[in-house]
Amino acid sequence: MTDTTKAEDDERPLPANWILQHPKYQEMMNLEIGDESQIYAAFLVYLDLLEVRQWQDVCSRGSPELQLVLLEGREKEGDPLQVILPLPGNRTLSHRWVRSVLNGGDSMLLCAVASDSSLVYQRLCEGLLTPDPPIDIQDKGRSQHRKRRLR
Repeated sequence: MTDTTKAEDDERPLPANWILQHPKYQEMMNLEIGDESQIYAAFLVYLDLLEVRQWQDVCSRGSPELQLVLLEGREKEGDPLQVILPLPGNRTLSHRWVRSVLNGGDSMLLCAVASDSSLVYQRLCEGLLTPDPPIDIQDKGRSQHRKRRLR
């Protein structure tokens, strides 16, 4: 193959339905989950974790009792395995439903997928989670100067 042929192949636009032809999307469709919008959301999160965030060991699994596709992966090599719950952004959640998904287990990442394919990650856990303290903020006490408001 010549360099020009390879360059032409790289510039060729993808078919409009390339997602439907992707092997991972087809694998998720075979998990027998009835909600195609949740499968689509799971596929977009899968691509984000692998291609953008560079996660390791990302795989999908179906949850027939919840009718959901869950993802598992490691943020960095050697990190513990994390469960990711991808959901379309228009999905309504209740406290009871979230508790049933957690089912007394460890925390998981909820990823809301907006209609424009924007992704928002939020950690879910049982009970209250104390946030980590800020890293770069120093307490300046009363000596901190404040600007006066101009009227």
